[in-house]
Amino acid sequence: QVQLVESGGGLVQPGGSLRLSCAASGFTFSSYAMSWYRQAPGKERELVAGINTVGGSRKYADSVKGRFTISRDNSKNTVYLQMNNLRPEDTAVYYCKAKGLGSWGQGTQVTVSS
Repeated sequence: QVQLVESGGGLVQPGGSLRLSCAASGFTFSSYAMSWYRQAPGKERELVAGINTVGGSRKYADSVKGRFTISRDNSKNTVYLQMNNLRPEDTAVYYCKAKGLGSWGQGTQVTVSS
Protein backbone atom coordinates (compact mmCIF):
# COMPACT_ATOMS: atom_id res chain seq x y z
CA GLN A 1 0.00 0.00 0.00
CA VAL A 2 0.98 3.62 -0.41
CA GLN A 3 3.23 4.87 2.37
CA LEU A 4 4.57 8.38 2.83
CA VAL A 5 6.92 9.06 5.73
CA GLU A 6 7.81 12.68 6.41
CA SER A 7 10.80 13.67 8.53
CA GLY A 8 13.12 16.58 9.24
CA GLY A 9 10.84 18.89 11.17
CA GLY A 10 11.73 20.56 14.44
CA LEU A 11 12.03 23.79 16.35
CA VAL A 12 13.96 26.56 14.63
CA GLN A 13 14.45 30.26 15.23
CA PRO A 14 13.11 32.84 12.79
CA GLY A 15 15.50 33.16 9.87
CA GLY A 16 16.66 29.58 10.25
CA SER A 17 16.49 26.67 7.85
CA LEU A 18 15.17 23.13 7.77
CA ARG A 19 15.16 20.39 5.16
CA LEU A 20 12.15 18.09 5.12
CA SER A 21 12.20 14.65 3.52
CA CYS A 22 9.38 12.38 2.42
CA ALA A 23 10.16 8.75 1.75
CA ALA A 24 7.60 7.09 -0.50
CA SER A 25 6.79 3.44 -1.09
CA GLY A 26 4.01 1.25 -2.41
CA PHE A 27 3.68 2.98 -5.78
CA THR A 28 5.83 3.92 -8.77
CA PHE A 29 7.25 7.12 -7.34
CA SER A 30 8.80 8.36 -10.59
CA SER A 31 5.40 8.31 -12.31
CA TYR A 32 3.74 10.76 -9.92
CA ALA A 33 3.98 14.47 -9.39
CA MET A 34 4.56 15.22 -5.73
CA SER A 35 3.50 18.05 -3.46
CA TRP A 36 4.10 19.41 0.01
CA TYR A 37 1.16 20.72 2.05
CA ARG A 38 0.99 22.23 5.50
CA GLN A 39 -1.66 22.70 8.14
CA ALA A 40 -1.38 25.25 10.91
CA PRO A 41 -3.50 25.02 14.07
CA GLY A 42 -7.06 26.10 13.37
CA LYS A 43 -6.44 26.47 9.65
CA GLU A 44 -7.14 24.39 6.57
CA ARG A 45 -4.45 22.35 4.91
CA GLU A 46 -2.79 24.37 2.15
CA LEU A 47 -0.59 23.56 -0.81
CA VAL A 48 2.97 24.78 -0.34
CA ALA A 49 4.90 23.43 -3.32
CA GLY A 50 4.65 20.93 -6.16
CA ILE A 51 7.06 19.21 -8.52
CA ASN A 52 6.47 17.18 -11.67
CA THR A 53 7.67 13.64 -12.24
CA VAL A 54 11.17 14.52 -13.42
CA GLY A 55 11.72 17.69 -11.40
CA GLY A 56 11.71 20.05 -14.35
CA SER A 57 8.62 21.98 -13.27
CA ARG A 58 8.06 23.39 -9.79
CA LYS A 59 5.35 25.59 -8.35
CA TYR A 60 5.13 27.42 -5.04
CA ALA A 61 2.57 29.20 -2.92
CA ASP A 62 3.16 32.95 -2.96
CA SER A 63 3.86 32.89 0.77
CA VAL A 64 6.95 30.68 0.36
CA LYS A 65 8.23 31.72 -3.07
CA GLY A 66 11.91 32.57 -2.93
CA ARG A 67 12.39 30.89 0.46
CA PHE A 68 11.40 27.23 -0.11
CA THR A 69 12.70 24.81 -2.73
CA ILE A 70 11.10 21.49 -3.61
CA SER A 71 13.19 18.74 -5.17
CA ARG A 72 13.06 14.99 -5.69
CA ASP A 73 15.38 12.03 -6.09
CA ASN A 74 13.61 9.32 -8.05
CA SER A 75 16.44 6.87 -7.35
CA LYS A 76 15.64 7.18 -3.64
CA ASN A 77 11.84 7.55 -3.92
CA THR A 78 12.14 10.72 -1.89
CA VAL A 79 10.88 14.28 -2.20
CA TYR A 80 12.46 17.14 -0.28
CA LEU A 81 11.50 20.61 0.88
CA GLN A 82 14.36 22.97 1.67
CA MET A 83 13.02 25.80 3.80
CA ASN A 84 15.13 28.91 4.32
CA ASN A 85 14.50 32.19 6.08
CA LEU A 86 11.74 30.60 8.12
CA ARG A 87 9.08 32.78 9.71
CA PRO A 88 6.75 32.17 12.66
CA GLU A 89 3.85 31.94 10.21
CA ASP A 90 5.51 28.88 8.65
CA THR A 91 4.72 26.94 11.83
CA ALA A 92 2.59 23.96 10.83
CA VAL A 93 2.52 20.24 10.30
CA TYR A 94 3.99 19.52 6.88
CA TYR A 95 2.77 16.65 4.70
CA CYS A 96 3.76 15.25 1.33
CA LYS A 97 1.34 13.79 -1.17
CA ALA A 98 1.41 12.07 -4.54
CA LYS A 99 -0.88 13.75 -7.07
CA GLY A 100 -3.87 11.54 -7.75
CA LEU A 101 -3.36 9.29 -4.75
CA GLY A 102 -5.44 9.79 -1.65
CA SER A 103 -2.93 8.75 0.99
CA TRP A 104 -1.32 11.08 3.50
CA GLY A 105 1.60 10.47 5.80
CA GLN A 106 1.70 11.34 9.48
CA GLY A 107 3.33 14.67 8.80
CA THR A 108 6.27 16.39 10.45
CA GLN A 109 5.94 19.34 12.82
CA VAL A 110 7.77 22.56 12.02
CA THR A 111 7.82 25.21 14.72
CA VAL A 112 9.42 28.59 14.09
CA SER A 113 9.87 30.50 17.31
CA SER A 114 12.44 32.47 19.24
